[in-house]
Amino acid sequence: MFIDEANIQVKAGDGGNGCVSFRREKYVPKGGPDGGDGGNGGSIIFIADVNKNTLLDFAGKHHWAAERGEHGQGKKMYGKRGEDLIIPVPVGTLIHDKGTGLTLADLSENGRKIRICRGGRGGRGNFHFRTPANQAPRYAEPGGDGQERELHLELKLIADVGLVGMPNAGKSTLLGSCSHARPKVADYPFTTLEPQLGIAELIGERRLVMADIPGLIEGAQSGAGLGIAFLKHIERTKVIVHLLDLYPSDFSDPAQNYFTIRRELEAFSDELASKKEIIVANKTDLSPDSEALDKLRAAIPNKTIYAMSGATRQGVNDVLEAVYIVLHPPAE
Repeated sequence: MFIDEANIQVKAGDGGNGCVSFRREKYVPKGGPDGGDGGNGGSIIFIADVNKNTLLDFAGKHHWAAERGEHGQGKKMYGKRGEDLIIPVPVGTLIHDKGTGLTLADLSENGRKIRICRGGRGGRGNFHFRTPANQAPRYAEPGGDGQERELHLELKLIADVGLVGMPNAGKSTLLGSCSHARPKVADYPFTTLEPQLGIAELIGERRLVMADIPGLIEGAQSGAGLGIAFLKHIERTKVIVHLLDLYPSDFSDPAQNYFTIRRELEAFSDELASKKEIIVANKTDLSPDSEALDKLRAAIPNKTIYAMSGATRQGVNDVLEAVYIVLHPPAE
């Protein structure tokens, strides 16, 4: 199950109380105060983990708490510090404070960590409060409260390339043909119900991380279809590969399909609409001539349109090389 949003409550550990104690030993009639300090509470720490790919861990567990510090003891013994609670999340997770709406962290790199809630400070024992005027203090500090927050977690996948297009444009076929990903492929719309990641290997030990999202339709940015739930997953990509079905099963116009998707991207986010784009006409294997491709290129002038067949892999390498050049332009 792919879960990309979650609401949770986190609580750092409270600090342990300081101890009120007096030294009691044989032959030591006036031992004086010897109460130890309480231990600090554990903190809440989030860390980006490349082995995680969904927020499923938070689906059934909404309360996360770190260990509290132990109380101080006699003989100036300090209480044990509470263990930090380290919470692994997928790379690309955004952490928002629900109360203020502020973004607290963007864990966009593997291994990056952040302390969201600090543990409470341990209270001082009565040993610290002895003075010449008060040689037997009978009080100690209580432990401090650990910080507490309500958080909204949001996952945005990290990829170089985002695949967009109408349902059945061939995005999953392309992803499956150039990587080890195994997305569902079928001859009906919306076979992709959740984002898929794949790594395309190029000659010379080069690679591209590609993200496939469910097909978009008109009104996607307003909630139609599945698009609005997953458009955010291509906001981080550097290049958009826009796939067009040359021979749509509903007999729609490929050029009009292109402009429809462009309007949805622009309505969803200016940043998304401004990303570099590579247009690809797919399913060239369905016809021996280039009439449909020529018509498409005439309808979308001043744009380079690559031709390929995801099913036969014809032209796939040319598309991948074009993407790589956009991502890594040659030095002048």
